[in-house]
Amino acid sequence: MNSAVILLSGGLDSVISLAHIKEYCNNIIALTFNYGQKSFLSEENASKRIAKYYSIKHEIIKLDWLNKISNSSLNTKEKIPDISFDNLDNTEVSSKTAKSVWVPNRNGLFVNIAACYADAMNFEHIVIGANKEEGATFKDNTIEFINSVNEALLNSTDCNVQLSAPLINMTKKEIVKEGIRLNAPFELIHSCYLDGDKNCGKCESCKRLKRALKLNDRNDIIDKIFI
Repeated sequence: MNSAVILLSGGLDSVISLAHIKEYCNNIIALTFNYGQKSFLSEENASKRIAKYYSIKHEIIKLDWLNKISNSSLNTKEKIPDISFDNLDNTEVSSKTAKSVWVPNRNGLFVNIAACYADAMNFEHIVIGANKEEGATFKDNTIEFINSVNEALLNSTDCNVQLSAPLINMTKKEIVKEGIRLNAPFELIHSCYLDGDKNCGKCESCKRLKRALKLNDRNDIIDKIFI
C-alpha cells in the first residue's frame, strides 16, 4: 500500500487503522464527515489533532442533506440508548442499540466519497475502521460489506481502488493491544457519541473502548480520556 484515503472520525478504530497503515504508507489523506452528529465538534478537533500528529493531509466534508433525512439518535433529538457493560456482547440487546444509532447508508456513502478522491488522485486504497466486534451488529462492518464494495469499485472507478479494513478480524480488546504496540496517541482519541472535552464513559461506544482498555490493563489511559 503506497497511497490511501482513510475515513477518520477520531475514534479508536479509525485512529488505530491510521497508525497501522502509517507503518508502510506515507501518501495518506484523511476525510472527516460532518452529518450533523452530536459529537461533531469533538470529532473535528480530534481528527485535526490526529492528522497533525501523523503529518497527513486532512479534509472535512459537510453533508447537511444526510442530517435532514436521518432519524438516527446520533444526529437527531432522540436520546442515545444506554447499554450496560454486561450486555455489550448480548447481540439481542446490542442489535436494538445499533438500530437506534444507524445513519442511512453512512459507511457506503463515506466510502464512495473517498473513492472519488482516490480516483481523482490515483490512490490505491480506501481504509475504514471496520472491525469484528461491531460487525456483530453493524452489517457495514463485515467482510461481506468490504468484498461487495470492492466488486462495485472495480466498475465505478478508473484507478481500481480497493477498500481495506486492517482491523476487520479484531475485537476492541485486540484493537487497543495493536494501538499500544504501534504507540498510537490514545490521549487524542474521541470515541464518544456525544460532544465534550473528554469521552463521556457512558454511551455504548465509550463503554466498548473503556472495557478494551481495562482488559489491556491501561487504566492510565482511561484516567486521561474519560470524564
